[in-house]
Amino acid sequence: MMRVLLFGNAGCGKTTYGHWLAQRHQLPHLDLDLIVWEPGRIAELRPAAAVRGDLQRFIDEHSRWIIEGCYGELIEIASADCTELLFLNPGEAQCIANCLRRPWEPAKYASKADQDRKLPALLDWVRGYYRRDDAWSLSWHRRIYGTFDGPKRELTELPILTGHVD
Repeated sequence: MMRVLLFGNAGCGKTTYGHWLAQRHQLPHLDLDLIVWEPGRIAELRPAAAVRGDLQRFIDEHSRWIIEGCYGELIEIASADCTELLFLNPGEAQCIANCLRRPWEPAKYASKADQDRKLPALLDWVRGYYRRDDAWSLSWHRRIYGTFDGPKRELTELPILTGHVD
């Protein structure tokens, strides 16, 4: 049974790798961004209880899955049910480069122009990941990774982009 949990900074490749793994193994895929934010209103959080409920419902309804996101508190919840933890950590420069070439995400933004207008704030967020100590930071992610007892890997390169796919 494959239940893979991907986490890391914005732009680290979670969604790209998550989609690839989901397609390769025919697994349901949950991008946590889609349950954390109010639909059509990026940067407006949904109530925490609703988000946790949606996450638990997804876990309960699927015996196999890929879940990906940067939200430490949700990663901790899902880690109780995962069979493998993957911490994507390619470094700030790669995350920035990935954000700069990110295609339009219609599930998150009304238009490509809207996404582009929000790019400077996203890049600031990516840079801040290394200095913050909140649940969406490198320090929190390192703690999650360090305390997880099951199978885990920290990836500094996105395997599907480098040709080193296992």
